[in-house]
Formats: sequence, C-alpha cells, structure tokens
Amino acid sequence: MSALNPAIQVELRGITKFFGPVRANESVNLIVRRGSIHAIVGENGAGKSTAMKMLYGQYRPDAGEILVGGVARAWRSPADAIAAGVGMVHQHFMLAETHSALENILLGQHAHAFSGLGKRAARDRLSGLMKTYGLEVNLDAPVGSLAVGVQQRIEILKLLYQDSEVLILDEPTAVLAPAEIEGLFRILREMAAAGKTILLITHKLKEVMALAERATVFRAGRVVADQELKSSSVHALAAAMVGRELSAGPAASRPEARQEIVLEAREVRPRARHSHLKEVSFRLRAGEVLGIAGVEGNGQSELLQLLLDPKHELGEGTLELGGVNIARHSPGALRRAGIALFPEDRLKEGLLLGASLAENYLLGHQRDRAFSRGPFLSLARVREAAGAALKAYDVRPPLLEALAGNLSGGNQQKLVVARELRQRPKLLIAAQPTRGVDIGAIELIHQRIVDLRAEGSAVLLLSSELDEVLKLSDRVLVLFRGRIVAEFSRGAFDETKIGALMAGIGPEDSHDA
Repeated sequence: MSALNPAIQVELRGITKFFGPVRANESVNLIVRRGSIHAIVGENGAGKSTAMKMLYGQYRPDAGEILVGGVARAWRSPADAIAAGVGMVHQHFMLAETHSALENILLGQHAHAFSGLGKRAARDRLSGLMKTYGLEVNLDAPVGSLAVGVQQRIEILKLLYQDSEVLILDEPTAVLAPAEIEGLFRILREMAAAGKTILLITHKLKEVMALAERATVFRAGRVVADQELKSSSVHALAAAMVGRELSAGPAASRPEARQEIVLEAREVRPRARHSHLKEVSFRLRAGEVLGIAGVEGNGQSELLQLLLDPKHELGEGTLELGGVNIARHSPGALRRAGIALFPEDRLKEGLLLGASLAENYLLGHQRDRAFSRGPFLSLARVREAAGAALKAYDVRPPLLEALAGNLSGGNQQKLVVARELRQRPKLLIAAQPTRGVDIGAIELIHQRIVDLRAEGSAVLLLSSELDEVLKLSDRVLVLFRGRIVAEFSRGAFDETKIGALMAGIGPEDSHDA
C-alpha cells in the first residue's frame, strides 16, 4: 500500500473504455478508502458496471490507470485481480447447484484442496471465517437445496477464502427478503470493520443511505457526483443519477376499489406435480392494485404461468375473469378477453430483439382493426401509432426502424408498457415491472399503473421489490412456499411483518383479514 496514502485501497485514474464506437466510460476518477462501504450508483447504461468489471479484470481499460493498495495494476484476466485481493459477487450467482457448499468454495483452487487432508484444512479455515463474520452455512448441503440468502453467503465465503481485501457486490439484495437483507448488511458492516473494502453496485438508494458511507454517481459514462452520505439524501442521489429533479411520485389519494370482481382464483393448483406453487385463492376488484409479495422461488413465476395459460397449466380449482370461467382459455383468448401483460422476462417473453420497434409495438395487436385497411395490414397506421407511443412513453431513441435488442433495459420496458397499454385493459398483470430499469423509467411505469387503476382497470402486481409492492398496492398477499400466508390492506401495511413473512418467519402471528 502506498506510504503516501495508506487509507486508500482502490483508485481509478482517468479510466476510459470503448466498445467499438460506443464510449462506455470516459475519464473516470474514483477513490475508495480502505475498510469502507462505498456505493456505485447510476442508471442503466451509465457505466458503473463497466468500471467495476475493469477493476475486477473482466475488461481492460483503453486509457487510464487502476491502483489497488497503492500499486498500479494491469490485469490480464479476473484471475490476476483475484490473486491481488479483488473479488466480485455477481448478481447471478456462479455456483454449481448439485455440489456442496464446501465443494463450490474450493472450485478453482489447487487439486490438493479436494483431497481428504485439503478438505479438512479448508473446513477448519471456513469455520473460523464463518464465526468471525457471522456467515452461517451448512458446508455439506447441496447448493441447490439452500435458500438464496445462504447461497449469497457462500459467494462471500469464496471471496474471503481467497483472501480478498476488496469485495465488489453487484445488486446484492435483488433476490433477498427484507430479513435476509438485514442479515447481509450486518455481515458487510462486520467485514468493513475488520478492514475489508466493500464496493456496492446498486440502484436501491434507500439501501445505499442505510449501509454505505460514500456514494459515487455515474451518468452517461462519467462520474458526476461523489458524496459523503451523511450530508446527502435519496433525493439528491436520484437527481444526480438522472440529471434532473424527479417528481414526488404517484399521488397518495386513492379512490376506493369498485365492487366488481375482475379476477377470482378459488383453490387453484397447478397441473405440474413438482411446482413451487401449491394452492392459492384470491379476488381482485376493478380499480384495485393487488400486490403479491414474495422472495423469488416461492411460486410467483408458476402463478404467472398458470394465469396466462390456464388451458395447459391449471390442474385444479376455479379461475374466473369477470365471472366467466377461463380454465380452458389459451393465451390468445385471454388477450382478446382484455388481459394485458408486463412479462417477467421482457427479453424472452416480451420482445423480438432482432425486430424493429414498430414491429414489436404491433405484437399481439396484428389483428386489431385499427391497424387494418380492409383485409390487409396497414403499415402506415402501425407506424403512425408506434411513433406516437414512442414519443408518449419517451422511448429512446424514438426511431421506428431501430432494433429492440439495441435499446437499454429501461427503454425496452417502456416499449413493452406502451404496447400493452395501447388500449385500457380489463386486467393488467404486471410481473417485475421495473426489474433492471432505471429511476426515470420507474417513475413513468409507476405512474402508468396508478393511472390505469384510477381508470377502473384491475392490476395484479408481482414484484420481488417490497418497496414497489407497498408503494403501489391497495392490498398485499404474501406468498411463501407456494401458498398465501397473509393478507394486508393498505391501512395496515407493516413492512417488518411482511418482510418476515416473506422469509417464512411467524405467519401465524401476522395475518390481517
């Protein structure tokens, strides 16, 4: 470590990176103090992940200098960075699910680590690390059988076992229940107190304020702010990220939901025998947002599949849309009956990435009379409607011939929202509506959902973001291990109780009829 600056663990000096003609980072300067928790924030495409991947050796900078411990570094690969004490926990964990936790931690080590003697030595060392940092893990359990929060601890243990002094965590709370998030925060604080340096890539500004000491804000590939958080705020960080003041959000006033029941599920079970979804019953009224809160893997995806294709996915129970049994309906029939969808995975289920924006706007509406001229499709009408939608939803670039695959995540989602809300649906199923979406797009999407509710549509909201569920919903159902374990009305929302229920803690104590 530099004798001149012993407190500085990481420094980026004038880092610039191009991908072809696209400039991902320009003259990025960053200083991270040893033993600190430092947040790296910015919208999608702002360059924050690219900068951190250069620090980790995944990319090489085209210009500039990386210093770790006061020493200039030129990584050839992540292996060089790991050897120098820099590790990274990716948003999607890099674990072999059929192997034990211990075997996953030892993967990539020397062959003798897998010998009987090597495993015993590793187990002893890992037991010490778990005790030091409060990282409780069953080392012999297959990773696939462990909760997501435990899998994340394994990833952290891997870095500690490799003697990492700098730990980069990419969206570490994306799939965690609130109780698991608190546990992670405790672990990170203990690691920082022991001298480890934590770099946190995230878009969750409330968590940044609760955990980090300092935040660096990226916008358009550059660092636009670097702030001590004790003198900053969520609002100030958000404004720096988007380059403008944000609105206060959807209006708090909410008219009462109507009596008309739009969607009703009674003792619904999936056809698949080994589904994460077991049995659910619920009602959703017109002019109501019903939120489903749950950690991923507790049946939300299976519920979504069942609702969108009951003909093939419904095993038992009754499913009605506006009083009509839809058990034999296909996805096409459901769309014609007035259901719109923000899909869980827009890349696989919502867009044709190699098709133009105009063609993607037409998906599902190609038989709509508004786009016909006699028996033929009117491309002029499609282009006119698509152009107006791109402008209304601020899709960038607003070019009809641009390919959907070339848009940022936020602009892809805005295109999906524009298409699905072209006509007011009877029911909107909004699955992970703002996943991977930046603050500006979140603001627009939330407002559209609130507007739709006010117009009398029913909205079923499935989101792993508890803040989002609480912000938008009139009622919240908590889904745990495939069953609804509690219901909360808006006046009785309790973030602590709901978070505990999502993690399977005390459902019998927290039901709000």
